[in-house]
Amino acid sequence: MSSGVCRRLLRAAGSSPAASPSSRCSPRAGPRGEPRRGLSASGGTVNVFDREMKKRQKNWSASLQDGHKYDYLRDEVGSRVADRVYDIARTFPLALDIGSGKSHIAEHLSKDVVERLVLTDVSEETLRRARRSEIPTRRVLADEEFLPFKENTFDLVVSSLSLHWVNDLPGALKQIQYALKPDGVFIGAMVGGESLYELRCSLQLAESEREGGFSPHVSPYTAVTDLGHLLGRAGFTMLTVDIDDVQILYPGIFEVMTDLQGMGESNCAWNRRSLLHRDSMLAAAAVYKEMYGNEDGAVPATFDILYMIGWKPHESQAKPAKRGSANVSFKDLS
Repeated sequence: MSSGVCRRLLRAAGSSPAASPSSRCSPRAGPRGEPRRGLSASGGTVNVFDREMKKRQKNWSASLQDGHKYDYLRDEVGSRVADRVYDIARTFPLALDIGSGKSHIAEHLSKDVVERLVLTDVSEETLRRARRSEIPTRRVLADEEFLPFKENTFDLVVSSLSLHWVNDLPGALKQIQYALKPDGVFIGAMVGGESLYELRCSLQLAESEREGGFSPHVSPYTAVTDLGHLLGRAGFTMLTVDIDDVQILYPGIFEVMTDLQGMGESNCAWNRRSLLHRDSMLAAAAVYKEMYGNEDGAVPATFDILYMIGWKPHESQAKPAKRGSANVSFKDLS
């Protein structure tokens, strides 16, 4: 099966809980204490990612002449975020796309739904190559961790496949809530859960066998169970969180890693190991095919895509009744 065909076979398993950790290698164990993103006991920020490295990775991937070949996952998830915007029966005068990339959400939206749009990204080259849409658009170079917008500015904020590289995710969500108008809505998608567990397990097993230990090669991700708490702590109400498993088939482990690099999704954690020994890579390729390969010889790469919807509080929104105010007992219901 050719690489061009394999890497575009996307299968969505639908909204479902993440697979049991017992069926996968542990994605967060490592000799250097690989951190788990999400809520921390102290509430402080963990500096997990080298943001300058991520900026360079995204600039490099955007400058590729054949870079469009690596946009398939972003295009798919961007369309699903746009579907969630259409589910809300209103028109948004001004919207913000955080970590917009090449405008993978806007190309699926119409000016009847979003009248004006601001695109932001940390990568100047990526913004320069943003696709045209029918929506009047302004481009702003900005870091997701330091949004330069005033309070109560936007009616809608969207984000697709960007926030999983943010160090201070709670802080980023608070800034998004700050920039929204009252009764404004945030709709986002990020890689999370146990994404790329096949690649992670194969590299861990190969390095353990060839080198007597392993280092983290795949980024730590936010757990879906933490996401609702993070949104609530940022001040959002009427929360919705769900997860899709998107599986893509590749000829082998080298094509998986090549496409991740082309997407600008290479690991940028501070504790990453920059060098992979040839023997370990060959062993990992064999492990990948043996453990996860199908009858055609292709191997899957699974992405857990976390979707979130949160609203900025407003007096017009429905509120839960006070505890104990019910006047009908459950036992009286047939």
